[in-house]
Amino acid sequence: MRLQRALAQAGVASRRAAEGLIEAGRVTVDGQVATLGMKVDPDRQRITVSGKPIHKVEQRWLAFHKPMGVVTTASDEEGRRTVFDFIREPRGLTYVGRLDVNTTGLLLLTTDGEAVHRLTHPSYRVPRSYTALVHGLPTEEIEAATRKRVLVDGKPVVPSRVRVRPGREGRSILDVTLTEGRNRIVRTWCEAMGLKVERLARIAYGPVRLGELGVGASRPLTEEEEAAIYKAIGMGGSRPAGTPGRRAQGSRPAKPKRRETRHTPRKRG
Repeated sequence: MRLQRALAQAGVASRRAAEGLIEAGRVTVDGQVATLGMKVDPDRQRITVSGKPIHKVEQRWLAFHKPMGVVTTASDEEGRRTVFDFIREPRGLTYVGRLDVNTTGLLLLTTDGEAVHRLTHPSYRVPRSYTALVHGLPTEEIEAATRKRVLVDGKPVVPSRVRVRPGREGRSILDVTLTEGRNRIVRTWCEAMGLKVERLARIAYGPVRLGELGVGASRPLTEEEEAAIYKAIGMGGSRPAGTPGRRAQGSRPAKPKRRETRHTPRKRG
């Protein structure tokens, strides 16, 4: 396999980040500085990153309910708590899609760097669903605004699903699903429509839903959820044999939601 894929599968970094390590000359194969795109056999060759040999890690997938004020990073210069402070045995884990410090909700973590690359790459169009508490316009005007073409940094934001509901004390609840992950995209999209975001939570990433997972808690993905993720990114059957997904007690397999293109509230009958 290509070297960057071997690094990703070992949990060193995503494939794109692994390419950066190789280009920086920090990776060696059998004592020789590696080159981008070279093919390796991780079972027979010694691969090091910054002088440290890589080792295979047990494949893991976790769903984590990120609290407010926690940063999505491995370490923080300001001393704030990070998502990895909440995870038992975080070795080899990396997050899928950053959540900013004031956004709560579902964060996926895994040791599969190649899957991280595909889940976050725009070409795979993996849906992310959010719920936002907003104010600034009446609910009816927000609903009308979501139907219009809104640009963020010169590019249109194209939700695959939008639902607007009235909240309390002049607020509105905005449910939105996007297939892109630009930095702070939901907040900037709302701001472009003249809205102020009071609270924002991610409630689903691909086929995995937050459900009733408590704030600050994590759980292993079910075998069905893992299979659905790999199917969504064209890696069906990529989970190594002997590492079945573990079902959390009382949890149910997540069912992928039907994609909607309507921008009006759905009626329930």
